[in-house]
Amino acid sequence: MMLVCLSVLQVIRCKAAVAWEVGKPLSIEEVEVAPPKAHEVRIKVEASGVCHTDWAYLYECGKGMAPRTFPLILGHEGAGVVESIGPGVLGFSPGDKVIPLFLPQCKQCECCLSSKSNLCSENWENTQQGVLADGTSRITCRGQQVYQFIGVSTFSEYTVVPEHNITKIHPDAPLDRVCLLGCGVATGYGAVLNTGKVEAGSVCAVFGLGAVGLAAVMGCRNAGASRIIGVDINPDKLEIAKKFGVTEFINPKDHSKPIQEVLRERTGGGPDYSFECVGNVAVMRAALESCKPAWGTCVIVGWTELEDMSLAPIDLLLGRTLKGTYFGGWKSVDGVPRLVEDYLSGRLLLDEFVTHTLPLDQINQAFELLISGKRHYICPTTPRHPLLYMCLATFKEGKKEKERK
Repeated sequence: MMLVCLSVLQVIRCKAAVAWEVGKPLSIEEVEVAPPKAHEVRIKVEASGVCHTDWAYLYECGKGMAPRTFPLILGHEGAGVVESIGPGVLGFSPGDKVIPLFLPQCKQCECCLSSKSNLCSENWENTQQGVLADGTSRITCRGQQVYQFIGVSTFSEYTVVPEHNITKIHPDAPLDRVCLLGCGVATGYGAVLNTGKVEAGSVCAVFGLGAVGLAAVMGCRNAGASRIIGVDINPDKLEIAKKFGVTEFINPKDHSKPIQEVLRERTGGGPDYSFECVGNVAVMRAALESCKPAWGTCVIVGWTELEDMSLAPIDLLLGRTLKGTYFGGWKSVDGVPRLVEDYLSGRLLLDEFVTHTLPLDQINQAFELLISGKRHYICPTTPRHPLLYMCLATFKEGKKEKERK
């Protein structure tokens, strides 16, 4: 007689950084991560980047940012290993190295089937509300549900994500580096290659030399741009920017004229392409007005919900193109593994983005590094808005196994 053995998945108790309310520091708590349900994957998170968007949703909700439901576990730029899979999951096995994705790719919806977009409607409304397909989160703390930021929550040692919000990567990939491909680096790099479609020999200007901007610079270099002009008010950014491909550097504070006029003078009418990587509406307009009136393309890469952007119709009527990009235009499940391969082959830089490595229980210090002393401004009219800054927080398990119910 044949015996059939079924493995019963258990709840995992682990550490996570919980945001209990807007404007308050994260609290390191013991949380319970439930087993994955149908078409879900539970991941052991090994590393996570700290993105300015995480900070903004904690400290700027109610100030123009779309509201989120608390308590909440932030983090959306991680990498880890599959711990278990739910019923119906295909293509993943325990032990696989993976990157969770805030942007899904179901390969069945209208957007996924179109070459015109990288968006995906699968579970989109639910994950934006911090829950999975059944309308609930898989994480609880102190007896109450904890919401998962855009369906991911990498500021937890374990998390559960939908099967279309995860991609398997090369087994040799270092997780404390490729985690950066979950958001910022992929966004800046793809903005150039996928959205802007920079042509060889072009002149490019990148506004803001934080992680996203440096990734855009790297994209311009790999696309064969002849001149890559970095724009930032922090002169210390020049040396690191050279490593990524900047050929010229302009500090707006060194000029009495608006930066768009300076760029037009320096380039004989304006760059062919400009990329705004700050998330500041004034800089967005400056980036648009800086590029060539007849055929210049401006790509908005920086994220902001705080203000509306205004522009003059003449800025577009003569032939300029204004574009936006989300996750750099990558079809997430297909594109991220290719980026990992590019890193392993040396075509894509990642090590150079890492400024700090911290354990999970120092996550608030990581936020301080993000904004205090490392916070730079680039704005032609008013110095109020922060430039994105990247630091890395690595979560490492101790020798003791996590307690399971």
